[in-house]
Amino acid sequence: MATDKPPTPGIGVGTWAWGNQFLWGYDPERDDAALATTFERCLALGFQFFDTADSYGTGRFNGRSELLLGRFAAAASAEQRRQLCIATKLAPFPWRLGRRGYARAFAASQARLQGQLNRVQLHWSTARYAPWQEGPLLQGLADLVEQGAVGSLGVSNMGPQRLRQVATDLQMRGVPISSLQVQLSLLAPEAIGPGGVAEVCRELGIELIAYSPLALGLLGRGGTDTATALPRGPRGALFRRLGPRLTPLLQLMDSIGGDRPGGRAAVALNWCRAHGAMPIPGLRSPEQVEAAAAAWSWQLNAGERGALDQLVLADGPRMPANPFQSA
Repeated sequence: MATDKPPTPGIGVGTWAWGNQFLWGYDPERDDAALATTFERCLALGFQFFDTADSYGTGRFNGRSELLLGRFAAAASAEQRRQLCIATKLAPFPWRLGRRGYARAFAASQARLQGQLNRVQLHWSTARYAPWQEGPLLQGLADLVEQGAVGSLGVSNMGPQRLRQVATDLQMRGVPISSLQVQLSLLAPEAIGPGGVAEVCRELGIELIAYSPLALGLLGRGGTDTATALPRGPRGALFRRLGPRLTPLLQLMDSIGGDRPGGRAAVALNWCRAHGAMPIPGLRSPEQVEAAAAAWSWQLNAGERGALDQLVLADGPRMPANPFQSA
């Protein structure tokens, strides 16, 4: 008897770059108006999930991503705001301890987001270096859900063992984990490999969210083309290190996406979606919004997904792993 195929995940929006000078060269005088237009275009094209964090924004711009997102959401119509799901991540800094360790951080995020906050997430797992810290913080986030202060709870950067344990602990008090965020792309496919965390998400009904699905731009439009100037700073160093090894993958992506809307970037996003993950590419311009939205109009077929899997799951170039990713 045939079974219903799970719906293909949508596409969300990552806002890591909003306020980040170190990697993305943020300049408020140059970028804020463009980001406002970008947000408006996202709403016009149907993007509803926006991800941010209280630590997004470097130096004096710490918290800037939440601040901008809150400002833009407040300017949207009431109907548009009702359709939004804004999720923020709270960092488990060493001084945030105990069940109320996130109390001030949560209140500050709510203020920056002007009350438009639907999901709160643990930014990374402390299981590798301070396992005693994580449990009370998660219980405190569950308290917020139970109290009605926020609608749902998510986690980030957890592997299959830790996710299963945390999900069991929280389920015992009736607070499910709604989502897990991990680095997932054609250059970071570990989550969808054998024994990867994607299997646990499917088993437990946890939404899988793929951050950095375009690998900091390596898999996007232009990518590592020699005619395209390399980014400055650390991203440029990454492009120089990985770029020369990406030719077989980029050629395959171009053969799949060459005549389809969105091209190479849409291939990268649709590969995540084909594996049951919602990609959240960082969008900083209306043009990038258009390219991401184009991926909605088509999906990889089984042969295309298989060809990409065969290439990327073998030994090949990899993005740097998140050092806080737990087992």
